Amino acid sequence: MKRIVFIEPKAPNLHIFSRFTLPRLGSYILGTLMRERGWDVEVIVEERDRLQFDKLESADIVGVSTITPTAPRAYAIADRIRETGIPVIMGGPHVTYLTDEAMEHADFVIRGEGEKALMAFIDAWEGERDYTRVPNLVYRENGNVVKNSLTDFIQDLDSIPYPDFSLLKGSILDIAGQRIIPVQTSRGCPFDCSFCSVTGMFGRKYRFRSTENIIRELRQYNQRRNNIFFYDDNFTANRKRARELLYAMIDEKFKFKWSTQVRVDIARDTELVRLMKKAGCHTLYIGFESVNPESLKSMKKEQTIEEIRNAIEILRKHRIHIHGMFVYGFDEDDWKTVKETVRFAKRAKLSSTQFLILTPLPGSQFYEKMNRENRIQFRDWNLYDAHHVVFRPARFSFPELQKAQIFSHQKFYSFYESLKKFVEGRWLDLGLAHYARGLNRSWKKQNKTYLKVLDLLRPKKKESISIQYTENVILE
Repeated sequence: MKRIVFIEPKAPNLHIFSRFTLPRLGSYILGTLMRERGWDVEVIVEERDRLQFDKLESADIVGVSTITPTAPRAYAIADRIRETGIPVIMGGPHVTYLTDEAMEHADFVIRGEGEKALMAFIDAWEGERDYTRVPNLVYRENGNVVKNSLTDFIQDLDSIPYPDFSLLKGSILDIAGQRIIPVQTSRGCPFDCSFCSVTGMFGRKYRFRSTENIIRELRQYNQRRNNIFFYDDNFTANRKRARELLYAMIDEKFKFKWSTQVRVDIARDTELVRLMKKAGCHTLYIGFESVNPESLKSMKKEQTIEEIRNAIEILRKHRIHIHGMFVYGFDEDDWKTVKETVRFAKRAKLSSTQFLILTPLPGSQFYEKMNRENRIQFRDWNLYDAHHVVFRPARFSFPELQKAQIFSHQKFYSFYESLKKFVEGRWLDLGLAHYARGLNRSWKKQNKTYLKVLDLLRPKKKESISIQYTENVILE
């Protein structure tokens, strides 16, 4: 029996979800398709289990999935595996946009959605190995890199199998007896946020699974110990469809709680919010991004400060927890923006908050802009995790923008703020604050060298500096 192993490399740095890392669904879906073809399949998620290279020697092919901050580790893994003669196929957003870079480490690269492409690739692999008609594929022929054309996005998402989590080496994420299970009900996004790279992977148009198909998948997770996280970029993008799904979930009387990502425009439909709560919604993750109107306009977010306030008020009224995300570093941002943002987040009594640093991710409009303006300072992909400054900001020095993030987390998760949460009986918020304070201390300790380098940089310094944290890609 032929064997394929899918690997999801570990992120190199700490972040607020370091202890709550959810594996991405791509490897499981592709693994399920390969198992249905009769292959022996294993999925290894490094966040959950240590990668042992000697146990990969029986594989016929190894697939490595990567996002930008895990790219150095992914490349190191691929290099090590190829030394044994085992071919490596890579996929994910980073290699979709930087294919030539990826081909220095891989035998094959699949760009964009992988389901159709991988099945066509395996057809060729099991046949005469003619890859000319495999969509999305990049490969070598006679020493030259060949890039096949991209196929259309999958329209019938119901045709994609449910991910089989039993393929995972190790266990699905389990926290205090609670299992967190990722589910995706849609793909694509019509919005045009300048810092986002989603549309290049999944398109500018929403595609949805049918309600019946989603409910069948959810039935297999109907236990109180399970928590569902819907991976959708905007769960309520189509309100009619969302309402239909929520009514079906309510009719099923599911026992699990769930969380997902939405935009602030959810507050325009209070009936939909009520249905979400009734269907078991526990927490909503919302990219507020900024309380600076000029920054919101610059990033093409298409929302206002008043809409942010209104969304928070309505969601709190329905007792739905909010994880708010803010981004610093737009050309319109300065220290006034930072202080106003922290003040806003505290007054809003958000359950938890991330203050992120604007990052020029490959595939985004912002990446192209920073490239054109020669403002990218660090090109070590390990640092592209929204927790490190990698470009020259307009109104901050390098160390100032980094300190703005540290300052914000310290203020929002301060002991005084925790004391207020204790008095108000906000136990979940209190626990998250305790965790976040410890994580912030650990992050600063882990990044001592990086912070010292930032302090050495002067605002007008032009030369590009590359910091390589070799310890992040050491092979065990």
